[in-house]
Amino acid sequence: MSKRREILVQLLKDSDSEVCSSAAAALELIERQQGMDDILVQLKKGGLAEKVRAIYALGEIGGEKVLAPLIYCASRPEAELKGAAIDALGTILCRSAVPVLLEKLEDENSGIRARAIKALGGFKDSSLARHFIPFLDAGDGLTDVEAALALGNIGDLSLEDKLCTLALSPVAASRVAAATALGLLKPV
Repeated sequence: MSKRREILVQLLKDSDSEVCSSAAAALELIERQQGMDDILVQLKKGGLAEKVRAIYALGEIGGEKVLAPLIYCASRPEAELKGAAIDALGTILCRSAVPVLLEKLEDENSGIRARAIKALGGFKDSSLARHFIPFLDAGDGLTDVEAALALGNIGDLSLEDKLCTLALSPVAASRVAAATALGLLKPV
């Protein structure tokens, strides 16, 4: 690795700008891969806080290569790891993560369900709306909020009546989310 790095550092000084750009891109790839290896070690051997940081770092790296460890962490029993993995999956928005996120809508922890709704809402996929609608009746100021915002992001005007009903909730956070979502709906 160090020999490659040395050659690439020398190429950064090349008189041809295309060579310099290619060398810089190659160095970035090497650093990212080394960083990911370090992150995976931290994920395996670190304490809870280090593991959570590692999960969020994987979300920042993104791409298909981080899916396996994130999906594994989303299945862990520790709510902190599971929640962080769901957040990271919502950041990278890989379609192959949708089944895992849908599964988390059934989690016993309402915070995990809310995070899964938020992550799925990022896809802005109208086929997912049917999964969010039942949460509008939760009345918990958490899952109903995320469901309203996800539905607003989808922007389907046919959801207007359901969001108007949520706007009458006794929970202020739910009313705020309903108002925001109503503003996001797209006219036909």
